[in-house]
Amino acid sequence: MEHTKGEVVLVEDDAGMRQAVTRMLSGAGYAVKSFDSAEALLDSLGGSASWDEHACLVCDVRLPGASGFELHRKIAARGPMPSWIFVTAHDTQLAREQAQRVTAAYLTKPFEGRALLELIASVMARAAGAPRADRGADRCPEGQLPRPCEAMSPDE
Repeated sequence: MEHTKGEVVLVEDDAGMRQAVTRMLSGAGYAVKSFDSAEALLDSLGGSASWDEHACLVCDVRLPGASGFELHRKIAARGPMPSWIFVTAHDTQLAREQAQRVTAAYLTKPFEGRALLELIASVMARAAGAPRADRGADRCPEGQLPRPCEAMSPDE
């Protein structure tokens, strides 16, 4: 079995962005499962709520159908949560507050690939030391929300 840094589940409706992020994460050593909607992820889970020990879920806020926040609520209702990072091209104070309320990390698009890789490594490292029930309680480095960077740009 090939050793990876852990599993990243990506939920992103923009096909180009999904492909670019998947390629970047795979190249960095992560096992990546990507989905184009909240419903596609939920369908793949079936009734299961189990996550890889080192899983991290990277989810767009604005998705067709259920939003990223709705997906978070549905996953939370099933049981233990993976580490969670919300990404969005539509940064609003309300979205930031919602992410903080569910103690998820938050990253605005466009972002540098390195910023996402560092954030994933950070939330996974914190989750590795946290009890499973606290997996959603990961914060961005230094407890702050990252500022937008310039590089990867979605078509949204």
